[in-house]
Amino acid sequence: MGWIPCSGSSNSKKKIKKKLEEVKDMRDGNKANPDVKKNSSINSKNSSINSSKNVELSAEKLKKNSSINSKNSSKSGESGHIAAQTFPFRELATATRNFRADCLLGEGGFGRVYKGHLETINQIVAIKQLDRNGLQGNREFLVEVLMLSLLHHPNLVNLIGYCADGDQRLLVYEYMKLGSLEDHLHDLSPGKKRLDWNTRMKIAAGAAKGLEYLHDKANPPVIYRDLKCSNILLGDGYHPKLSDFGLAKVGPVGENTHVSTRVMGTYGYCAPEYAMTGQLTLKSDVYSFGVVLLEIITGRKAIDNSKCAAEQNLVAWARPLFKDRRKFTQMADPMLQGQYPSRGLYQALAVAAMCVQEQANMRPVIADVVTALSYLASQKYQPNTQTVQSSRLAPGTPPRTRRGV
Repeated sequence: MGWIPCSGSSNSKKKIKKKLEEVKDMRDGNKANPDVKKNSSINSKNSSINSSKNVELSAEKLKKNSSINSKNSSKSGESGHIAAQTFPFRELATATRNFRADCLLGEGGFGRVYKGHLETINQIVAIKQLDRNGLQGNREFLVEVLMLSLLHHPNLVNLIGYCADGDQRLLVYEYMKLGSLEDHLHDLSPGKKRLDWNTRMKIAAGAAKGLEYLHDKANPPVIYRDLKCSNILLGDGYHPKLSDFGLAKVGPVGENTHVSTRVMGTYGYCAPEYAMTGQLTLKSDVYSFGVVLLEIITGRKAIDNSKCAAEQNLVAWARPLFKDRRKFTQMADPMLQGQYPSRGLYQALAVAAMCVQEQANMRPVIADVVTALSYLASQKYQPNTQTVQSSRLAPGTPPRTRRGV
């Protein structure tokens, strides 16, 4: 991709800064300037105006929580200020060698992700360039900046900064050198190392902890809404981090049981009640996590049209097998070559089966999933001796606050 010239970049940067400042001001009860909403390049189209209003309301709710503010303060050094840096478009273009094809890491529904080197901070980064023609991209941009500036956890990807020059919308993240979980489970390139059982359980437990932070530590809770293998990135030692928060929603609070919203997400991962009614709950994320856990265990894709009709949908294929423990070994990824603990396999499949229950109220809360998977991850399987070495005693279930469905 060639270098795209930007005109009026300084004015647009000032406008988006002002837009983000509006969100901060709303926390103190100040009204947002209607002229800014009218003139901001983010809200240049009517459909994205409504989306940005929803984002502001979500940010206002998140900002009110003191624990989030304290984490944000320690990161930025100033209470209530967004920690992410702003970058000019030309600097990001230079970092990616004008968005050359050999720097491309991947492509999703909202744009392309490139690997780049930022000389000003001497750091390798991942730069997501949102599709300039996509209306949803504007909303995703604002949600991503706000969510990842307010929420910080070892299992959430770090947002370094953003760019809003002219009609360009780019997000700058820490670079996760091992790519996505999807890269290591499906369509492996020749010579790529397969994931062993211990690594799979470590990734599953870490991803669950990231989701637990969103559900139980953020106040109000945050519904991720787009949990899938391609959104779980892997760093050194296969340390997992959730990424892509453009579809995230602030969860129900008070007496509310759900959030009504347009159905978004990826086919094969959406909870059935959300797909049918648009009613989004924390348990919707638990279902998506169950699908991801099944992928980790079986090596199969959530949706695989290359298989026969009965096996194309992973959950539909797995449900009959859940009923017969003697068939559990048939569900293990052939790439494991039988190197897994039988008891660990049964327990992991039991967790996955509970997560993908059709009835939302039958699914566990994510904190219980974390407890189970953390225990499984602590049981180090040694294939040479066919034994499992425990790194610690089985944990008791700690007291926790349940947030309902």
